[in-house]
Amino acid sequence: MWIFVFIDLLNTNSYNMPQIKTFSLPQNIFSDARHFQLIALSSFLLYGYFLLDWKTDIFKYITLIFTALVTQMIAVYWVKGDYSSWKSAFISALGLCLLFKTDSLWICVLGAVLTIGSKFILRYKGKHIFNPTNFGIIITILLTNEAYISPGQWGNNLIFIGFLSLLGVQILLKVSRIETGLVFLGAFLLMEFARNILWLGWDFDFFIHQFTSGTLLLFSFFMITDPVTTPSNRTVRMIWAVFVAVLTYILLHFYFVNGAAVWALFFCSFLTPILDRFCKGDLFHWHADLRR
Repeated sequence: MWIFVFIDLLNTNSYNMPQIKTFSLPQNIFSDARHFQLIALSSFLLYGYFLLDWKTDIFKYITLIFTALVTQMIAVYWVKGDYSSWKSAFISALGLCLLFKTDSLWICVLGAVLTIGSKFILRYKGKHIFNPTNFGIIITILLTNEAYISPGQWGNNLIFIGFLSLLGVQILLKVSRIETGLVFLGAFLLMEFARNILWLGWDFDFFIHQFTSGTLLLFSFFMITDPVTTPSNRTVRMIWAVFVAVLTYILLHFYFVNGAAVWALFFCSFLTPILDRFCKGDLFHWHADLRR
């Protein structure tokens, strides 16, 4: 994966080899936040597979990534788009590898196709309606009943949690979405504190344990904060994040839904086009010369 990032850095604006003469490594690295995301998410995957000893067939990860990239390239060819958008497809595929679980390779293919296809089909005024990875996970679960979300696979390793949080904050600062993740976490934290500590009187260690969950932090820093699928207006976006937190709390404690935050984001995504219509904001692009 890092080889692909390096190649893309050599060809940020075009695939014409003469442009390598003007290549500036620091400027190109920091011009596109997706480079951070690719390195961060692939590092998390390697950490989980080799250090946490995930019992997952590596061919499932290969299938998810390969299918996502091929689907992206076919769709880009069909719409005459920019082939450098492979980065977005790779990010979506890595998200599937980290959150999406199934015992079947063909369901991996289905999940990846639905994830990438949603980016090209479900759009409103230049924006995706759904976070692609979120859509792919939820729709595959609903269609097959043979896929699921595994919230407990990360454990609570404090070194990993700190590393994840540091990279997540760096990326959110780059894309100006730090408030979305923090508002979601803050609202959810307050509700959980009121329930578990003030009402039920549980031990404070249990509360801390909840918020050192790798899955929750991955969701907060890399899914709900997707700048292409969140409301464009900053104030509205923060209110929207609170609504996602409230729905997550309801689904978790009243309906006992596994992966409640992922489901809450899916349902709240229907609000984004409505909010964007009535509350204007700047349309986000990952890079001035690169479009999803």
